[in-house]
Amino acid sequence: MTAKATILIVDDEANTLASLSRAFRLAGHEAVVCDNAARALELARTQPFDLILSDVVMPRRDGLALLEDLKTAGIAAPVVMMSGQAHIEMAVRATRLGALDFLEKPLSTDKLLVTVENALKLTRLETENKDLRTRVGKHTLVFAGETMRRVMAQIERVAMSESRICIYGETGTGKELVARTLHEKSPRASGPFVTLNCAAVPAELIESELFGHEKGSFTGAAQRHTGKFEQAHHGTLFLDEIGDMPPAMQAKLLRVLEEGEVERIGSGKPTAVDVRVVVATHCNLEQLVESGGFRRDLYHRVVVFPVELPPLRKRPEDLPALVDHFVRQVSAQNGWKPIPFKDGAIDALKKYAWPGNIRELRNVVERLLLLAGAEVGAEDVEMALPGAGAGSSASSKGAHESDGGGGGALSERMLRFEKDEVLRELERHGRHITQTAKALGLERSHLYKKCQQLGIDLKNAEERK
Repeated sequence: MTAKATILIVDDEANTLASLSRAFRLAGHEAVVCDNAARALELARTQPFDLILSDVVMPRRDGLALLEDLKTAGIAAPVVMMSGQAHIEMAVRATRLGALDFLEKPLSTDKLLVTVENALKLTRLETENKDLRTRVGKHTLVFAGETMRRVMAQIERVAMSESRICIYGETGTGKELVARTLHEKSPRASGPFVTLNCAAVPAELIESELFGHEKGSFTGAAQRHTGKFEQAHHGTLFLDEIGDMPPAMQAKLLRVLEEGEVERIGSGKPTAVDVRVVVATHCNLEQLVESGGFRRDLYHRVVVFPVELPPLRKRPEDLPALVDHFVRQVSAQNGWKPIPFKDGAIDALKKYAWPGNIRELRNVVERLLLLAGAEVGAEDVEMALPGAGAGSSASSKGAHESDGGGGGALSERMLRFEKDEVLRELERHGRHITQTAKALGLERSHLYKKCQQLGIDLKNAEERK
């Protein structure tokens, strides 16, 4: 079998459940058994399954009714039906209801395992296609100048190796994009690309996130969880902000890198993993090592080949291409017609220091597309940049003409100014919640409420203490 899967088996016959679960376990899969449709639906709602194998003829609620219930509940796991009383009409109805295949009892073990393997392959292909559609255009390194060409030359050089890479760069410079590009240009490109922001996960949960846990291994562990290392098997694991990893976890990560094995919390049984680890940080790891904040032995494990990403202010030659990319991307996402940027607008953007780097540029481009008219000029950029009161540029385009062409009522102007100030501080601090709240003189809870009032999306912000 090509991959380990968790399979739910639904049948009212105990002997069938026992024989099928044993066959799947011998093939390297995990099997969960259930003898009725109601319980099966409950299980499918509360935990993920790679495949559901269900009998058709069962007391109370049959397998076809279960198939309808699963579809209504929005459960996407593929379903294979089986029956000892099969006939054409039953198979046709099951297929119309979304069944992936229909097997006739008594089951041949070999045929069953081949059917399951094909179902899993199809599911993986669908997932990969969906992921590719999502990623097209979204995860693209955009550049035009020599500075980034040199970086790309480094990426091309090391991508085909198994060397561990450390990507240095300020917040918002595109470290994850570089890591993804490394993966896609590597022999592991067909495998998974898995990410974890070490700074965004609470210290008490990071071990579970990385290595996984067994059901019941600690309070709240309601089901088995596969960690990032296992998820990235035969692929690449990107650990962002490695410098913020707690010291205790640094030691455990070092052991995994040395031994190539992980152990789920509560398991006691090691699992071999084949993963290329790429890390990134905005910190100076050498200084962290000297100050005792980062293990020296781990440093030498993860910083085999350093890649330095320049901040946006040091690559102004790339700005026109980046603006064009974001204009097309934002317009496509919102169904807008792209708006051209005048040369003066590009020049004005080049004069700005971009403390939030490429992430901040994207936000400013989106703001300009919202506020500008038929085209974007230098005056629009000056008003849209942080500290200039972006909302007031809307008045020059007639967005608030109810007060005779001004910027709207005083309260509206104050809200727009307040929103711009919060956005500016969020970008300045890399969307770090605690630091932004401190800079604004607010409690973290107050900042959350304020952002909700102002319509600021915090879903990509980093909630760190």
